[in-house]
Amino acid sequence: MPNGILVFIEHRQGAINKTSFEAVAAAQALGAGAGQDVSAVVLGADAGVAREVAAYKLARVISAENPKLADYTSDAYADAMERVVRARDPQYVLLPHTYLVRDYAPKLAARFGKGLVSDCIRMKAEGPMVTFTRRLFLGKMDADVVAKGEPPVFATFQSGAYRADQAERGEGAQVESLPVEVGEVRMQPEAPFQEVKQAVDLSKADVIVAIGRGIKSQENIALAQKLADALGGDIAASRPICDAGWLPIDRQIGSSGQTVAPKLYVALGISGAIQHLVGMKNSSTIVAVNKDPEAPIFDIADYGIVGDLFEVVPVLTEEIKKLKS
Repeated sequence: MPNGILVFIEHRQGAINKTSFEAVAAAQALGAGAGQDVSAVVLGADAGVAREVAAYKLARVISAENPKLADYTSDAYADAMERVVRARDPQYVLLPHTYLVRDYAPKLAARFGKGLVSDCIRMKAEGPMVTFTRRLFLGKMDADVVAKGEPPVFATFQSGAYRADQAERGEGAQVESLPVEVGEVRMQPEAPFQEVKQAVDLSKADVIVAIGRGIKSQENIALAQKLADALGGDIAASRPICDAGWLPIDRQIGSSGQTVAPKLYVALGISGAIQHLVGMKNSSTIVAVNKDPEAPIFDIADYGIVGDLFEVVPVLTEEIKKLKS
């Protein structure tokens, strides 16, 4: 009888992708709701990664080992994960929705005759039934998905759907070594892609004020800049603003820009398309100002203000100045 939850931990060269801990948080939430244990799987014999993961509240950490797992290939990862899933027979397999996972997870699910419930933003467990929610049409619509048929259920979670700091730490989970067979690897890994160093490194900023289409014109950016100055922060933007040339590309946040996690992120006139959310969802505190109450940005915001930013921002700026004076 299948049982338990297996969560995939993505790592490269000893560094764990932060979204893996978000997936751990999702797995722990599902485990609490469904009354099931949570185990994590690390592909490749990296003792340091396994120990780091073992510090979280998990039943066990499975270290799947094979020399072919030293570098990522979809062939090797799909083979290794298939062996782990068949050996452990989990009810659910949860993964972070990263580029790497999107590459091999559909192949993995297909080997079990299953679909992949991808890019989920939340889930709800009611006894044996679990409902996953994912976005459609660039966030304009949500769809509830219930997996039917026999386990396992494969699901990936959008970056920021859960926060890494929500993952509960434990007293040290047991690390189990599991040698796995890996078949023919048909591709040769290239050297990791190295991005050009940014002229402006927003990843080090504690406070960011970001603007979207709602700012309407380049002249209105001064309004957001005054708020950023009052907060002692940096100005940033979504892709349409940088594409229009209103701010340099170095100021762009999102999948094709910078990824940031400041203490405070203020989103002004940003609807919350997934391409932008993946770049800022790990921010400690998110404040959103948007006149559309259904804007997806409010789903991840800690504080939301439904209103015209041209009315809200000047008031916020003045109140912050008063607090500092």
